[in-house]
Amino acid sequence: MDLFEALRADSGVVAVVGAGGKKTTLYTLAERAASDAGRRAVVTATVRIPVFDRRVSEVVVTDDPVTTLERAAEWPLGVVPAREGEDRYAGYEPAVIDDIAAADVADLVLVKADGARTREFKAPGDHEPQLPRTADTVVPIASVRAVGKPLSAEHVHRPERVGAITGRERGETIRPEDVARVLASERGGLKGVPDGATVVPLLNKVDDAGRRAVAEEIATGLLERAPAVKRVVLARMVADEPIVDVLEPSGSR
Repeated sequence: MDLFEALRADSGVVAVVGAGGKKTTLYTLAERAASDAGRRAVVTATVRIPVFDRRVSEVVVTDDPVTTLERAAEWPLGVVPAREGEDRYAGYEPAVIDDIAAADVADLVLVKADGARTREFKAPGDHEPQLPRTADTVVPIASVRAVGKPLSAEHVHRPERVGAITGRERGETIRPEDVARVLASERGGLKGVPDGATVVPLLNKVDDAGRRAVAEEIATGLLERAPAVKRVVLARMVADEPIVDVLEPSGSR
């Protein structure tokens, strides 16, 4: 299945949350939207984002992203409100993303909407995620590499939040069921999703048959726990063909 079709990311505002592949997913969608589909794709954020100049045609620091996008000649384009030090940019308030959406100056608005400090798995904090009201699709991400690892800060961002959802103690081994519970929870992957938005969970780093089996177990548990979720995407986002499988409640793919 086509990447855009699988993630319901053909157009509109697509926000990614979670851990284990957010940035790779954003940049892959942006690059392919511009090169393969000729879409005007913009990469931005409502939280801090590492410098990503090499992944887009240009990153523009601006307080007026709508005007910047109206004048853009090359895509994909990055827009951010400020640079913070040498290694990262600040993010806009969610309402600014709503303004971009309302202005219809891009075909695809790709938004990093929370942070994970390079961990494989997370549950959101009190102030997360920072989702724009106009998000059409929300993609909660988790890496299957988290399974089998201890519930600790080394592998999990905010392990105490994951423990509160799953009932697991610090240091206990993360199970497929735990990942499913977090992604399906209103305190986890479904937190703050705007009314009317489509949720498409993405299980990333499905690198081999063993991890595919783990991902399928997670997806099955997630679909059972979250009736609002109509599909789960299994992927290896660094691959030339990133989609491994798409699971739906009926078992069809």
